[in-house]
Amino acid sequence: MGLGIGLLGFQTTIAHAVTLRGTGVHSGSEVSITFHPADADSGVVFQRVIDETVISEYKAVSSQVGNTDLCTVLGFSAATSIATIEHVMAAVYALGLDNLLIEVHGAEMPIMDGSSAPFIEAIEQTGIKALAVKRRYIRIIKPVRIESGASWSEFVPYDGMRFEVEIDFDCPLIGRQSWKGDMTPSVFKTELSRARTFGFMRDVERLWASGHALGSSLENSVVISDDNTVINVEGLRYAKDEFVRHKTLDAVGDLALAGAPFIGCYRSYRGGHKMNSHALKALLSDRSAYEVVETATPRQRASAREVVAIHAPEFAPWSA
Repeated sequence: MGLGIGLLGFQTTIAHAVTLRGTGVHSGSEVSITFHPADADSGVVFQRVIDETVISEYKAVSSQVGNTDLCTVLGFSAATSIATIEHVMAAVYALGLDNLLIEVHGAEMPIMDGSSAPFIEAIEQTGIKALAVKRRYIRIIKPVRIESGASWSEFVPYDGMRFEVEIDFDCPLIGRQSWKGDMTPSVFKTELSRARTFGFMRDVERLWASGHALGSSLENSVVISDDNTVINVEGLRYAKDEFVRHKTLDAVGDLALAGAPFIGCYRSYRGGHKMNSHALKALLSDRSAYEVVETATPRQRASAREVVAIHAPEFAPWSA
């Protein structure tokens, strides 16, 4: 469900609360989350709840990001942090939700089928409503780049929201793949939302020993065998490039922690959660690299290739 053009200039929330239940991919524990409507200028907020008591609360902004080794985590203590938020945030970002309270009963998001599709479906079923407050955007006005070995990520100016993600694995099944495109709700839904997380059988024992991937299964992950074949009976959802599509989905979710939609192009090569997070922090730490703008007028939208067609959480980075 995309928003009508008349609603593009205003912040949004969901119409009604909705709950999802599933398994945490790392903990293996049953968890549940409830999306609640929120007032304008609230932003996206996560609350971790135990026995009906809120033990921690985090705004979905980059300054609250802790660990990024295997997933994106809000908070800096395992006792109170909330993990694996990237698939949820990608759905929130893509469908244009600016204000949302996410109540979490558990230490991480439910992995569901390993993609963003179940969260998209839940949000669309409950509905999206506009609020009478304008949205703000982060417009990239100069390049910002970070490098780590052979990996790199950068933001560059662009009239729209664009992602150009390339991966390069020493695995014949994956190899070098890229996904490039201007991001809109419909593009995300059709080209990225169903791409699942993936991993290698050779890494399973190591991850289990470290207390990770305890909830991973063929129902929520694409698993690659030691002979470089996909173990899942149903195969891949996106021909041979589901892998880079999922990496792009992750990037959408990680960059949602800018707190506002960006107008520009994000490029990465051999990136991941850590690179996405570091690139975003590098951008937001350089106040000369971006400007904050309000919604364009209809005339400006027409000349700027509908740059406000993508909506995202309105929680400004400067208030993090």
